[in-house]
Amino acid sequence: MTVWQFLVDVLILLGAALLMGTIAEQLRQSAILGYLLAGAIVGPNVLQWVDTAEHVHAIAELGVALLLLSIGLEFRFKQLVQLGPIALIGGTLQVLITMALVAGIASLLDQGLAASVILGAIVALSSTACVLRLLIDKQAIDSVYGRSSTGILLMQDLAVLPLTVIVAALSVGGSAADVAMNIGKTALFTVAMIGGFYVVFSLIVPRVLNMRLLTRNRELPILLAVVVAIGSASAAHEIGISPAIGAFIAGLMLAGSPFATQVRSDVSSLRTVLVTLFFASVGMFADPLFAVSNAHWLLLAVVIVVLGKTLITGGIARVLGVPFGGAMATGLCLAQIGEFSFVLATIASAEGGPLTDRVFNLVVATTIISLMLTPFFVNIAPRITDALTRVSAGAGRFSPEPEDADEPRTHRILLIGFGPAAQQVASAVMAKLSHRTITVLDINPRNVEVAKQFGLRSHVGDAQQTDVLEHAGIMRADALVITIPDANAARRIIEIARTLNPNLHILVRARYHVTRWELQMSGATVVVDEEEHVGNRLAEEAIGFLDPDQAK
Repeated sequence: MTVWQFLVDVLILLGAALLMGTIAEQLRQSAILGYLLAGAIVGPNVLQWVDTAEHVHAIAELGVALLLLSIGLEFRFKQLVQLGPIALIGGTLQVLITMALVAGIASLLDQGLAASVILGAIVALSSTACVLRLLIDKQAIDSVYGRSSTGILLMQDLAVLPLTVIVAALSVGGSAADVAMNIGKTALFTVAMIGGFYVVFSLIVPRVLNMRLLTRNRELPILLAVVVAIGSASAAHEIGISPAIGAFIAGLMLAGSPFATQVRSDVSSLRTVLVTLFFASVGMFADPLFAVSNAHWLLLAVVIVVLGKTLITGGIARVLGVPFGGAMATGLCLAQIGEFSFVLATIASAEGGPLTDRVFNLVVATTIISLMLTPFFVNIAPRITDALTRVSAGAGRFSPEPEDADEPRTHRILLIGFGPAAQQVASAVMAKLSHRTITVLDINPRNVEVAKQFGLRSHVGDAQQTDVLEHAGIMRADALVITIPDANAARRIIEIARTLNPNLHILVRARYHVTRWELQMSGATVVVDEEEHVGNRLAEEAIGFLDPDQAK
């Protein structure tokens, strides 16, 4: 393979990815889907513009290193803890249960033990890149199902490391004792690498490199990231473990170092190029003829993945206290096979690996189709939430306190949600209108405990359910304050509240300006537009700085 031929292949892949990524975005699909299709079109199974296996593997390995480094860099242990049980418990259960069920199905289809476990690991992971981007674009990241999906995705990212260790060990083959020995050796070397990287990034590198120069020169952080990614992958390869493990560990360690913020900022362009090459190179493995000739197996696989992951994830979320509608919407959002699954499949399908070419092609085709369906699933998730909320009204968690029959109606404020914004409302009302009675209704038990510390009457319950609002005293209140950031949930609460109490004064928070009119049309009396207030405040500060006389 000549250097120039390699560069030509890279140019062809990037050009095709640019074209297909643009088309995918125009069709409201993820650009990742476009990259995969671009690789499939120019690859050895269609146009054959890039048909050298050596080129494909070289590009894929380089992209994997940057992909895993970026996943490690973006991972936040603090955010994982803050999301609570749905992340730590729900994410763990989702991965384990999905792996077990898929491995069982694969075993029934005459797949070996190693291949079955690997297929379970592949299917267990969802697409962090696609789902989070779609949730942000739809302004649903703060919804119940948005937070639940984020928590489970973060836990899946953390599971990447042990899953890679297991898949790499199983791919070597041998007896059960050999596999156990390989897993133990890989785990031992992984722990050693973590210790080594900690020493390097926390103790040695900050003293060797000039921090001022590193933060002032935009080129140095990029060079640092490339050296770390390729160096860690090479070090892992030299000690006999998967290069993917090395790159991911380096990202985790680098995320906690003094260089993390600058590296995240400056390496994004390079990461985009190499990760695009990775997805395009994976797409080159796709075989359209295989998909057509095995359409029945492909359809069955897609149905099993989508339906199975929806029910597993939704069921776990429901058990952990997420309302029925939000739980099913969470399952629907995560009902695809993720981008990191390609890495596991590539490791397991290498020469002599347990995944045959036929199974690998089925995995690639199923993943591509499930990714194509993801935007549709995320789009209908709010409708699913609304529909199932209506059906399950009366089934939510709620423990109402007895109402005081003599309490005047005008002495009652019902506060939905008790995050930072609601706490500000409660503090101000308690300070200036001490005779008012405030009742807090929140689906998060932690927020309810905080409300109790304020001395407020508080309940755990889903305000989107009619009977919950009734028990909370909606018909006896004269003001309803909705502080939750999820516009869809707020709209539903407004509609129910307006039906139950037509004269109610409803104040609602609109996190995004685009949702303001929808909330007003739903029946809100006052909509506090966050983006409008931020804009006005920034304008005041700018005018005050540029012309103090005008500010006065």
